Amino acid sequence: MPSLLESCEKFFETKDLYEVLNIKKDASDKQVRKAYHKLSLIVHPDRVDENKKLEATEKFKVLSHVHSILSDSEKRKIYDETGDCGEDSDEPSDRDWSAYWRSCFKEITVEDINNYEKKYKGSAEELEDLKKAYLHGKGSMDWILEAVPFTNTDEEDRLRELLKPFMDSGEIPVYKRFTNENPKKTAARKRKYEREAKEAEELAAEYGLDKNKKSEDDGDGSLMAIIKARQGQRLIDGENFLDRLAEKYAAKVAKGSKKKTGSKSKK
Repeated sequence: MPSLLESCEKFFETKDLYEVLNIKKDASDKQVRKAYHKLSLIVHPDRVDENKKLEATEKFKVLSHVHSILSDSEKRKIYDETGDCGEDSDEPSDRDWSAYWRSCFKEITVEDINNYEKKYKGSAEELEDLKKAYLHGKGSMDWILEAVPFTNTDEEDRLRELLKPFMDSGEIPVYKRFTNENPKKTAARKRKYEREAKEAEELAAEYGLDKNKKSEDDGDGSLMAIIKARQGQRLIDGENFLDRLAEKYAAKVAKGSKKKTGSKSKK
């Protein structure tokens, strides 16, 4: 059986655990967790075609094993000092890495997302995100709707009203593309979001989702489906949104897991 480092080289073209997660050696625990979460959503076997599942499964195992080392302070210290992963004694080859993933990230349900949306809308956090998106996109409403969670074309008037006081006070510049947008562009954006909504409904039907009921199998695949069904692919592509969910719902679980590390008996 190949070693962890050999598997890293095979699947990620590097023997450096930090390079696998695409983080620096001095990355914080939070950055390690976020990097693992982001990559796990990409390589998870439930997110690839059937003919790629076998390879994706192996890649997912390697990624999770890497995280199990870098998220453990003692194992990480040993790796940093010696390059030793300690895999032979600490990680059984038949470990259930999907269960490990679930232990790191609390399963996110429709109710979780609904609650997050209620707290987010109208909050200082939303306002800060809105200002950043306005500045980054130089007043582009297209960019604002892409960057700010839980927004769509029905929200445009509300978002404009939120930003107006900051423009009036000079805190943020006034962009003509925001204050005098071409009506044709506005109409085109609305049509785009209507198409997204239709695609989301079709996707929800494909997954057999009941948005008011928790799925029997709230794994990664159903999480992706729920978010897609709610607002389309753009939220899946929004790293900021996923990062927040990971931070909000994984922090307590991660801390609890660390306390248990080393106390588990080998099976």
